[in-house]
Amino acid sequence: MKMRFFLLLALIGAMATVPCEAKKKEKVTPEQKGLLSINRQKAEAYVEFLASDALMGREAGTGHGQVAGEYLISILKLMGAKPLLEEGFGQPFNAYSAERSNAPFTVDPDKVETLKKKPHRIAPMRNILAKIEGRNPEEIVIVGAHYDHLGYDPLLQGDNIFNGADDNASGVQAVLQILSAFIATGQQPEKTVIFALWDGEEKGLFGSKYFVNNFPDIKKVKGYMNFDMIGRNNMEHRPRQMKYLYLAKDSVYATWLKSDIEKYSLALDPDLFPSDDLSGGSDQVPFFKAGASIVWYHTDGHPDYHMPSDHAERINWDKMVDITKAAFLCLWKMANTEFN
Repeated sequence: MKMRFFLLLALIGAMATVPCEAKKKEKVTPEQKGLLSINRQKAEAYVEFLASDALMGREAGTGHGQVAGEYLISILKLMGAKPLLEEGFGQPFNAYSAERSNAPFTVDPDKVETLKKKPHRIAPMRNILAKIEGRNPEEIVIVGAHYDHLGYDPLLQGDNIFNGADDNASGVQAVLQILSAFIATGQQPEKTVIFALWDGEEKGLFGSKYFVNNFPDIKKVKGYMNFDMIGRNNMEHRPRQMKYLYLAKDSVYATWLKSDIEKYSLALDPDLFPSDDLSGGSDQVPFFKAGASIVWYHTDGHPDYHMPSDHAERINWDKMVDITKAAFLCLWKMANTEFN
């Protein structure tokens, strides 16, 4: 009888301790919850639609560009994201040019005022903006990528649609997945995070310039993360290669990247490019000039750059997804760490 009693006590003790140990092993941090939400299935869904022939190259100022914007807004609504602006996710603006069909467009306020005094053309464009409010509303970090591309050329023989899978549907999917990852963490960040999808980049960084010139809290922006072409291989013998550009004073970005690649076994082989000047190339330019800290993910040029052959089937999906994961981890730290 005593033996049975002791065996029963042992069994009850084992049943009581096993779940506790299992709970300890199953504990997942908010950062890890976010990371687990980023995957190839989402990447393919976003890129393949944006780079499909149906969108005819997503040229800014055209109906197809507007359709791309509507698609992005629908995705944000499905996520349960909050718009940055009271009027909704869209930030409409116009680019202006002289009456001649080959005249360049501009969003520069001084030039626009001059153009308005004469016959002129208008191209309607729209940034797509969402936010996650932080505990400290006085500090903001922004992650962005342009969603427009070059449209199509009806006079071009053969394939005449500039699909822009790498440039820059690859960057758009990163912004969307990182927003979803922030939501999946279940934790409010310290800084407010703005998720921006820019229009008009291919015509002169119009969307990001317009935002910086018109955002009333631009001085609160502490950091800006940019994506522009993160889906291809510049060197086929280095399929994990990527360019990682940041301001030299912010060496912590390199430290974070190296640590996260090792911790989470990300299949990335980064080339680090610290610099004192990031004033060229993409949508980081207006933010650099405004004094924000900058980090930019890029996989460099390739033969399909600005060609109709920039198709989704040529994307290196695994690398693109791992870059997205690394970028989420970086932005999570940017939003929750005092580093500058």
